[in-house]
Amino acid sequence: MSAANGGYYLPEPSKWPVITSMGLFTMALGFVLMINETAAGKWLMLLGAAIIIYMMFRWFGQVIGESERGIYNDQVDMSFRLGMGWFIFSEVMFFAAFFGALFYVRQLSVPWLSSGAEEQLLWPGYEGGWPTAGPKGPALIAADTPVEAGQFSTIGAWGIPAINTLLLLASGVTVTIAHWALKQGQRGKLIFWLAATVVLGVVFLFLQAEEYMHAYKDLGLTLKAGVYGATFFMLTGFHGFHVTMGAIMLTVILFRCIKGHFTPEHHFAFEGVAWYWHFVDVVWLGLFVFVYWI
Repeated sequence: MSAANGGYYLPEPSKWPVITSMGLFTMALGFVLMINETAAGKWLMLLGAAIIIYMMFRWFGQVIGESERGIYNDQVDMSFRLGMGWFIFSEVMFFAAFFGALFYVRQLSVPWLSSGAEEQLLWPGYEGGWPTAGPKGPALIAADTPVEAGQFSTIGAWGIPAINTLLLLASGVTVTIAHWALKQGQRGKLIFWLAATVVLGVVFLFLQAEEYMHAYKDLGLTLKAGVYGATFFMLTGFHGFHVTMGAIMLTVILFRCIKGHFTPEHHFAFEGVAWYWHFVDVVWLGLFVFVYWI
């Protein structure tokens, strides 16, 4: 195939991009209808999600099969690397937007709204400060004080967030060890350390779920808890989603390693997922510092 095209790999026409577009459109339409309280919205969103899941199994399975049959050449390998690099760059810009929103609100918007006549734009006597809890009272309340409407308490950095930081940093080490084991042809070591990476990611997600339940139930910290609650859950929630996707990808790579896929010379699928996982680690360090600690 590549020889017939001057050494440049030309894939066969594929139905999967069209199916992916249909799934994304159906899911987005269902979401819009659901938030507008249309009965069919939930079912359309589930249908769209099912289409996307079906596509992922079939399309990714096809790519894996073609890779294992040795169809792809160096040009395809480079295109995969460039594609993954640009994808991670788009993710960097995605989180940069949310970190930028946090900076703007915390350093510019809230101080401006609490200075002089501008405080009347919200309500009389607004004093600003971060985190802001709205007109009902101070954001930080005693642990043994009942949470009233409009009040909330923040989550300290040196509890679950610190533990999760250690877990993700450790997972960055374990996936690197697994990568070196793959490059040295040590299959048993590769599988062990890759499985350890998956376990660390799952434990991270479990602890984050515990943190969310504690925030909603005991601290009054919800999406409706002012701009602090909105930025907190947007940043940590999207990061948790990315950890979930990363853990799923690592699990797929783990099963491929168990089946004997990859060689020390050709294993970009492993490398691409490792790049993504390291990106997730770095984003969490930013979250830990700017959301929980400072």
